[in-house]
Amino acid sequence: MEKEIIIVFCICDEITQALKIVEDPQVKMTNSEIMTTALVSMLYFSGNFEKGRNFLAEHGYIKKMLSKSRFNRRIRAIGENVWLSLFHLFAEISKRNNLRDYIIDSFPIPVCDNIRISRCKIYNTQDHRGCVASKRRYFFGLRVHMLVTKTGLPVEFLLAPGGCNDCRVLKQFQLDIPENSFVFADKSYNDYSFEDIVSEALNVSILPQRKKNSKRAFSRATEFIQKVTRKRIENTFSQITSFFPKKIHAVTSYGFELKVVLFVLAFTFSCYFYHTD
Repeated sequence: MEKEIIIVFCICDEITQALKIVEDPQVKMTNSEIMTTALVSMLYFSGNFEKGRNFLAEHGYIKKMLSKSRFNRRIRAIGENVWLSLFHLFAEISKRNNLRDYIIDSFPIPVCDNIRISRCKIYNTQDHRGCVASKRRYFFGLRVHMLVTKTGLPVEFLLAPGGCNDCRVLKQFQLDIPENSFVFADKSYNDYSFEDIVSEALNVSILPQRKKNSKRAFSRATEFIQKVTRKRIENTFSQITSFFPKKIHAVTSYGFELKVVLFVLAFTFSCYFYHTD
């Protein structure tokens, strides 16, 4: 555990230096220490910042630990570009070690169940009402749409309202992957015109599972490869959600989304710590 904490701090420190973030000389904790505390809380304490703060302070990793309220203000002050830069660092490594196969899918993160929607204070629009067809369950919250390598390492991800159409979110992805790559997806990502645009502009083939009445059906061999390959992303999602507590505690939508991003980052770190494949 000590080795992992040191690695997290060193990487966070390198990122803040690379982005040339200027800090007030009077701060008790640097941005690197704030980021390390947040990620350690996700990795080992199910996102509980208080437990992460206490652990790092009691064991002498961070000597000048901030109070709970001050820590929350500092972590919110860290820009979104810092967290994304940290994620993109690992994404580039994942793409270099991957061949040409990628998988895209989404998983739900409920704020509350359908019956409690009227009392939800974090989100209040019907766009956030989604459905998990496999479990015949409605929820209110977000969906994480993620592009991963064939071995399950995250490359890109987006947060979208729970009721947002998968094809609409797919069009927001940068798809910054090597040419001649294949992106496997489920039936909800079928969009012939967008597939043609991506193929012509990026030389990337999107291969969603086709419906029975599809005009562009794939061969049985391709369908078999799609079915086998797509199973890996389900393992990735289960590994990410294993970091989650029973309920993600947040007061605002920004706080909720920040914790989701930190959980994704924590999973990415764990992949390289324990060589998950």
